[in-house]
Amino acid sequence: MKTNMESRPNQQQAQPQNQPQARQSDAASERSSARVQKLDKELLLNWPLPMPSGDGDKEDRGHVLVIGGSREMPGAVILAATAALRAGAGKLTVATGASVAQLVASALPESRVIGLPETAEGGIELASADLLDQLIGKVDAVLIGPGMQDEPAICAFVQALLPKFSDTRIVLDACAMGVVRNMQSAQPDPAASPGHDAGSRHAAQVRLANLVLTPHAGEMAHLTGDDKDSIQADPLAAVCAAAIKWNAVVALKGAATFITSPAGDVWQHEGGNIGLAISGSGDTLAGIIAGLAARGASLEQATAWGVALHAQAGEQLAQRIGSLGYLARDIAGEVPGLLDRFGRQAI
Repeated sequence: MKTNMESRPNQQQAQPQNQPQARQSDAASERSSARVQKLDKELLLNWPLPMPSGDGDKEDRGHVLVIGGSREMPGAVILAATAALRAGAGKLTVATGASVAQLVASALPESRVIGLPETAEGGIELASADLLDQLIGKVDAVLIGPGMQDEPAICAFVQALLPKFSDTRIVLDACAMGVVRNMQSAQPDPAASPGHDAGSRHAAQVRLANLVLTPHAGEMAHLTGDDKDSIQADPLAAVCAAAIKWNAVVALKGAATFITSPAGDVWQHEGGNIGLAISGSGDTLAGIIAGLAARGASLEQATAWGVALHAQAGEQLAQRIGSLGYLARDIAGEVPGLLDRFGRQAI
């Protein structure tokens, strides 16, 4: 496992909040009225990503675990895993449904692939979480969700997995994000006695921490129970409330993407093009974020850079191929050049 290279210039790592649940709405309103930072080239150049030493090995570049895929959507985990490597992670492990493990391994010769038992509906069996114990303390970031199906089974699996990797940066995508509908944040329960042990709570109340979620408006409506139209009408308020409630960095994707952290930082990114609205694009974004987190970037930094790189990759592809018709599989290939270009400009 690599040494800690985490970079936090001008930013704060997300910390659990101490506000009672009843005050979360007021806190979200305060944050949504706070100064929104424009996520642009100048901000990124002043917030450089951590870099491995010139004589480092693949462990120094970070080990990323990508959990996803299913019988119906094996390609999603391939897209996400490829993007994680293109973002600079040095070592890759993929855990996917046993029925597609060999297919995924053939498509990802750079990866170790672990086959997991599946439910009849194509999800991952709850007991599969224990099969990943071998990786605890050995990976620097975990991405869960691309291409998974059978949301109830996946949420039970994720609930079992999160406490095992509580000290690891975790990105939740697609149906894996559904776990937040049944789980509480890492904020203390004001009604609990001082000696109340979180371990005694029901499994559905495992505490949340060290998370990134990347919903679009429709997914945010599903996760929060709010109306999609109201979320689209005031995305900043929605994303701020979600970050507090889930104690997570949340990127609400859209024509304008809003990112906020539990610490109250807020960024807004505008860019990209309609070509990014394609199957697999979100899987690729999640993989980029996970790869950057594995390299040592904080969750906020990995998310901000990931959103910007994803959009700029789309812009480059639109110029070369056209604004419509490029594929999600094309996006990750643009990332190394973009990272190299930013690196040269920062010198």
